[in-house]
Amino acid sequence: MRAEFITSAADVTGFPESNLPEIAFIGRSNVGKSSMINALLGRKKLVKVGNTPGKTRLINFFNVDNKYMFVDLPGYGYAKVSKAERKKWGKLIENYITKRSQLKACVLIIDCRRIPADDDFLMIDLLSDNEIPIILTATKSDKLSSGKLQKHLQDIAMELEIPENAVIPFSAVKKNGLTDIWANIDEILKNGTS
Repeated sequence: MRAEFITSAADVTGFPESNLPEIAFIGRSNVGKSSMINALLGRKKLVKVGNTPGKTRLINFFNVDNKYMFVDLPGYGYAKVSKAERKKWGKLIENYITKRSQLKACVLIIDCRRIPADDDFLMIDLLSDNEIPIILTATKSDKLSSGKLQKHLQDIAMELEIPENAVIPFSAVKKNGLTDIWANIDEILKNGTS
């Protein structure tokens, strides 16, 4: 699989001209977005993994096999940046989701050890209002025993009022969940859902 970085955008004028369908990745800061994208693409360092939460401040576009784009959106909900900066990121994310016709689905990432927060619910509402299919994933599943993981997945599903099997457990370390995420992406692109 070939994947290459195309561009970073600070506003809508920086979005690349492209007809390729786009799969976006979104979640709270420090939830493991970059690690997930790298794992899905079988690369170690295509997407920079930051030790500092809130590192991704731009929207990053990656061309995958000239078939589609993976889009890395800034993490939300990180308190140690200014309110003005957070508002700017929020507007950037909102503009991308509401105005980008190439966007076909969003991989929404939640830390499996956390209960969904208000920011997660706001993001789900924004995506649902714009009829963007959501692939819901729970990262860092290797940090919990299988029994605890099941309990946490049940709690997340209950909080979001969705079936438990709608949450895909994922681990970048153990590569768990890759097949399920790809299956969801393939299904959405095959159906041409927008």
